[in-house]
Amino acid sequence: MIGHNRLVFGGAGLTILTVHTRDTGAAGEIPEHLNMARQACFDWLATPERLAITDLSEGARRDISYGELARMTSALANHLAGLGVSRGDRVAVLRAQDPWTAAAHLAIWSLGAVSLPLFKLFGPDALSVRLADSGAQQVICDAEGAQMVQALEGGTWQTLIPDDLPLHTYDFLPVNTASEDPAVLIYTSGTTGAPKGALHAHRVLSGHIPGVVMSHDGLGQSGDAIWSPADWAWIGGLFDVLMPGLALGVPVIAARLPKFTAEAAREVIRAGNVRNVFFPPTALKMLKAADMALPGLRSVASGGEPLGAEMLDWGQRAFGLSINEFYGQTECNMIVSSAASQFPARPGCIGKPVPGHELAILGPDGPLAEGEEGDIAVRRGSPSMMLGYWNRPEETAAKFREVSGETWLITGDRGQWEDGYIRFVGRDDDVITSAGYRIGPSEIEDCLLRHPAVAMAAVIGVPDPERTERVRAYVVLKDGMQASEGELKTHVRTRVSAHLVPREVFFETTLPMTVTGKIIRKDLKRRAVEEGA
Repeated sequence: MIGHNRLVFGGAGLTILTVHTRDTGAAGEIPEHLNMARQACFDWLATPERLAITDLSEGARRDISYGELARMTSALANHLAGLGVSRGDRVAVLRAQDPWTAAAHLAIWSLGAVSLPLFKLFGPDALSVRLADSGAQQVICDAEGAQMVQALEGGTWQTLIPDDLPLHTYDFLPVNTASEDPAVLIYTSGTTGAPKGALHAHRVLSGHIPGVVMSHDGLGQSGDAIWSPADWAWIGGLFDVLMPGLALGVPVIAARLPKFTAEAAREVIRAGNVRNVFFPPTALKMLKAADMALPGLRSVASGGEPLGAEMLDWGQRAFGLSINEFYGQTECNMIVSSAASQFPARPGCIGKPVPGHELAILGPDGPLAEGEEGDIAVRRGSPSMMLGYWNRPEETAAKFREVSGETWLITGDRGQWEDGYIRFVGRDDDVITSAGYRIGPSEIEDCLLRHPAVAMAAVIGVPDPERTERVRAYVVLKDGMQASEGELKTHVRTRVSAHLVPREVFFETTLPMTVTGKIIRKDLKRRAVEEGA
């Protein structure tokens, strides 16, 4: 029977009091040998009847115990081994949220192979690029996924639908892998250029757990059950929800939503007895636009983009609790978090560093002092940090910076220290330089979202001969609502500052977004340039 990391709340932040490294390998105390299939499944087999996954993916509830999950994993691992899959081989997983998706990753890790999560909404080009770049030969999928793969041109990938595999007993146990052995290859969502494969080791789950526990105010309490509409093909769904939940013994809800709606989310929460949710910012904005209240939850976490004061205030009204923001990226995730039971949320800030991850705000000559703006950076040694980009040594090297004998991963985001919090300014390429001011888009977007007619907003800088850049806003209005450009400008001027007022407001029906729900500001910038801004 495994034990849990125990996080003690008190003082200026969280500290790890007791760590069972055999179980979760908490951040900062990673054992030499570690296998995520053991952490998330096989170490629970002293109580095989314990609930692991509640499956709502087909519309009817089905409960999967750790014992059944182990049998599924074992059957699939044996099958993959029979196909010749061995240590280091890449195997793709192209399925939505369902128990076999979990078993697929666990089976691949059991063999010492590397799983490649793929998103069911990818088009043929996105699939082909990732499969070819990774060198994967097998794709674990469902019937729909098999058709998608077989329709790809120029590939000879072998598809495997595991749903009807005969389940026997736990006759395959995970191989003995090192914590630094490669385990999962997750491609970036493409917000900062072409997708790159971030290769992570078996320690990546251990690196996530403290932040997941923190962002859910002590995940693992009696009655906890966790769900996210974020697909398990992304690091947010896979390592912020699915695998930490399994490793901590918290039931995970699997629910395949063809389209996210406020009503569908409410039904999943009701049917799955959900108490803990990770909502991406876009999902929160949709819930807010629908004026949807969801009482009865114990914790709500969000990450991907800063929420701002308006969203945090709405969350308090809608959920009856504080939304805990967290921060990270595919290359090094879950490194900063809020925890309402610990310290109050501070709008514009993304929280405090999670135990086991050392952060700095770096300038050209080294770490900066309180209030100075610089690059948000993570010191090498963070357990959720990638081993590197797959087959891209030059881009891997460019991601890191040597400062006074220490190596830091540069996130590409700008921020500053503020009383122990990290205030998020914006992506390095999103910060606007206008009339001598450095302007982060988040504060203006947050202000626009406070207007009752605004559903979504994106702010960019466009070239300007006098100001270097001028502020432009793109706004999506709520259905049936109206607002004028002048009205929104006055709204920003009176609520924040005259120097932040957008010089232009464009009204749109949609905004360009990644499949993970992040606004792609660079697409808006490209469009502005093409239009002669």
